[in-house]
Amino acid sequence: MQKGTIGVTTTNIFPVIKKFLYSDHEIFLRELVSNAVDATQKLKTLAAAGEFNGNTEGLSVRVALDKEAGTLTVSDNGIGMTAEEVDKYINQIAFSGAEEFLNKYKDNASAIIGHFGLGFYSAFMVAKKVEIRTLSYKEGAKAVCWTCDGSPEFEMGDCDKVERGTDIVVYIDDEEKEFLEQGRIATLLGKYCKFLPVPVVFGKEQEWKDGKYVDTDKDKVINDIEPLWARKPADLKDEDYIKFYHAIQPAMEDPLFWIHLNVDYPFTLTGILYFPKIKNNLDIRKDRIQLYCNQVFVTDSVEGVVPDFLMLLQGVIDSPDIPLNVSRSYLQSDRNVKKISSYITKKVAARLEEIARNDPKAFEEKWNDIKIFIEYGMLSDEKFCDSAMKFALVENVDKKFFKLDDYKKLIEANQTDKDGNLVYLYATDKEAQYSHIKAATDKGYDVLLMDGQLDTPFIGMLEQKNEKSRFARVDADVIDNLIRKETDTQSQLGELEKTITTTLFKSQIPALDKADFMINFASLGESEQAVVITQSEYMRRMKEMAQFQPGMGFYGELPDSYNFTLNTSHQVVKKVVDSAVEALKDVVSPLDRQIAVLEGEIKVIRDSDKDNKGLPDDQKHEIADKEKQVKELRDKREDAITDYATGQDTVKQLIDIALLGNGLLKGAALDNFLRRSVDLLK
Repeated sequence: MQKGTIGVTTTNIFPVIKKFLYSDHEIFLRELVSNAVDATQKLKTLAAAGEFNGNTEGLSVRVALDKEAGTLTVSDNGIGMTAEEVDKYINQIAFSGAEEFLNKYKDNASAIIGHFGLGFYSAFMVAKKVEIRTLSYKEGAKAVCWTCDGSPEFEMGDCDKVERGTDIVVYIDDEEKEFLEQGRIATLLGKYCKFLPVPVVFGKEQEWKDGKYVDTDKDKVINDIEPLWARKPADLKDEDYIKFYHAIQPAMEDPLFWIHLNVDYPFTLTGILYFPKIKNNLDIRKDRIQLYCNQVFVTDSVEGVVPDFLMLLQGVIDSPDIPLNVSRSYLQSDRNVKKISSYITKKVAARLEEIARNDPKAFEEKWNDIKIFIEYGMLSDEKFCDSAMKFALVENVDKKFFKLDDYKKLIEANQTDKDGNLVYLYATDKEAQYSHIKAATDKGYDVLLMDGQLDTPFIGMLEQKNEKSRFARVDADVIDNLIRKETDTQSQLGELEKTITTTLFKSQIPALDKADFMINFASLGESEQAVVITQSEYMRRMKEMAQFQPGMGFYGELPDSYNFTLNTSHQVVKKVVDSAVEALKDVVSPLDRQIAVLEGEIKVIRDSDKDNKGLPDDQKHEIADKEKQVKELRDKREDAITDYATGQDTVKQLIDIALLGNGLLKGAALDNFLRRSVDLLK
């Protein structure tokens, strides 16, 4: 019987392993099963190299529980170990047998999983003792038994094992009894081992008999040794891909389409990425794409390997070339990772472009389901954006789709303003903005529908990509101001008319929380709306962008800014203005003249300070006195116009109709409007 001390640099290595080697203790099962798979794969490699002439049929890994003994055993019928190999690979921590084997058989051993030599020791996270029973494939080899109780001391000697391979017997610690439960182990094997390349047996198949499930004599294999991504795309049908999708994503609708990744240079990468129906739900989760290494589940946190925008996809990727730390649970920063990430991005873009080119109708039908994914990709990844500019679509309010370049050609003749800027008109709500859309289409303009969750930043990106172009929402101003031509739409009202009309309407607009109104005048034509309420494109977009960009939150607190534009060509507006001027001119005109005189006197005093040395105190007092008089006169003028406006139901009706058309008339103001409307019918 050999006794000794495990070759480590500190006697404290086992407490470190127990607490910190892996983020989750459950990982020990994956590591032990992976090592067992390696043992069978090594035997196949030796057979292929002519160094093993025995039988390689029926290679498998078995997991067994013995609740009474408190053990979990992982067995394989693979390569096994001699006493010298146990001493070399087990007693010297981190001297990886897999690493040495790979170097020796690098041309034939691509399926070997382990690289670090610490996987076996993960058993001590859950064990009070671990036993290895192993018999090497080598002719004349003797079976070896190795035991360790979690201290640096071990015992190793002969044993009576007669079948080739290795049994790892884990005596589960009292604090880790969950790992003796059948259901718990079945769940873990399903999570980590369901696609391993060697059959993994756990228990027996069951059948329904005498009112309950009972074990049969047939072994229960828990894994698919040839998952879909490991097969050739040419051998697969659509139904194969859909079936596999539902196996990894239960309770989901059928995917829209998929991409089968298969590359072997300059790195090895296989996998399948599915496009689910995303719609407007920007739900970026980190667990939709599973990372495998030679069919061993590693993690579903694939940041770094998969760009952020591709987190909206679902599926699997498998690569032995992605560098991992000893726990295989966290990706390390590496040039290979960046190459793989770029490759996946390029492959996704190429697949989308292929569909858009070969079946544009089908691409249009899928567009609203993948739009948010493509926009997010274009906003977050410059290379993807450059590719997507060729196939990204825009949709107009008539439900017609256009590629970006095609749409530009469609509108540039008619929607270029007098300064040479191409104006893209868009709406976000066809129903709420109907009158504004109609005003645009009546002039022969086309209007896009941009109602997606990311359309605000997407619009900004397109403006940056395209010189001499801008986007304007149809309700951002009257249509003639959105696309300014040579035609002058300025109102011909005089100053007295503007002064009276501005106060006349502004005084009667009901108070709205966080809303400011600016009274404007325009000659829009007799057949256009009497009053048009629009919202400043700049301020509205800044408020919308505040939800996407940190540091812009103050925009969200600013009041909404609306333009209240009176169409001075409309007969009702003309009548209201003429009546008000006739009723108020004898009061307002004298006040305006007094205000003008006082403002002129204030200007003369200010202009006397030509050297900017400051005015004497007596002149400062004189300015203050005159400014006070101006304010009193303006207040008097405003009071006179407001008193008149209070009795003008037509003014109130025009205001409320405009507010109602923009969804801004609510509460008491809406009730007053309804009552007034009935009264006007009497």
